[in-house]
Amino acid sequence: MKAMVMESLGSANLRLKEVPDPKPGPGQVLVRLRAASLNFRDLLALEGGYGSRQKSAHLIPLSDGAGEVVEVGAGVRAWKAGDRVVGCFFPDWLSGPPNEAMMARDLGGMEDGVACELRVFRAEGLVAMPKSLSFVEAAAFPCAGVTAWNAVRADAGIGPGQVVLTQGCGGVALFALQIARAAGAHVIALSSSEQKMARLRQLGAQDTLNYKEDPDWGKTARKLAGQRGVDLVVETGGAQTLKQSIRATRMGGTIAMIGMVSGPTAELNLPLVAMSSLRIHGVAVGHRDHLAQSLAAFETNGIKPVIDSTYPLEALAEAVAQVKSGKQFGKVCIEIA
Repeated sequence: MKAMVMESLGSANLRLKEVPDPKPGPGQVLVRLRAASLNFRDLLALEGGYGSRQKSAHLIPLSDGAGEVVEVGAGVRAWKAGDRVVGCFFPDWLSGPPNEAMMARDLGGMEDGVACELRVFRAEGLVAMPKSLSFVEAAAFPCAGVTAWNAVRADAGIGPGQVVLTQGCGGVALFALQIARAAGAHVIALSSSEQKMARLRQLGAQDTLNYKEDPDWGKTARKLAGQRGVDLVVETGGAQTLKQSIRATRMGGTIAMIGMVSGPTAELNLPLVAMSSLRIHGVAVGHRDHLAQSLAAFETNGIKPVIDSTYPLEALAEAVAQVKSGKQFGKVCIEIA
């Protein structure tokens, strides 16, 4: 089979190679991958950002993929050849609260990912694809879609009458916007581009803020939320946005800490956090049930994930460059023949 392999650290060291076809063992499923998608964490993995918690050479990257079952191993009853499936980010975290054992393995970091034509999965680490989604659309879910679902619905339980603030136009932010709106919430969306802000409104954001033109956007967001503050901030910015996120959040509200695009280290106003009873909740993707729930929610509500662009497998380095540029609106994906 063909696979994109990171021979050594760095996206410049990606090579399209022929590698042996895998075979499923007991309890395993062989999947012919048809699509994959990129996340910011894939860029970190390509640069060795996870240190000893990842392979530093001969890594098949990317965590998120969808395809069809080719063959099942001994003892597998849940799947058959031809089934359309999506792989889980954490193949051992099936449901419930996380622990170290459940999160010990992830795709495209600690073990090979989905930038290849064929891959063996644990049978329990797969979820059925909705008929309403294409392979590319389904491949957008395992990391970004699940993270947003976990933050907005599974953890915060956002619903009608509540206010959610999202940051930027990456995969998690747009998934969060769509999930919050489907749940009946009011969404305030941040961007620095007037063109992207118009697209955010088309997706359902009732208010948009240009964070470059309004550096005190936290105070503005609080006003837009009726002076009480927003119920949930989907925090994907990190160091340069957390201060304003705290200002935007209502007393007793939640900041779902997800991304660190602007840096990993920030100063906290601890008295303000304490006096406001704020909850800063770290969200590390989610489990298999979250994936199934997010897919079902999109099918039930007749909505599709936002796809920025697609590239062939051999152009993975170009797709990485698109994510690095920060110009994308939605998910950057890979089509695998």
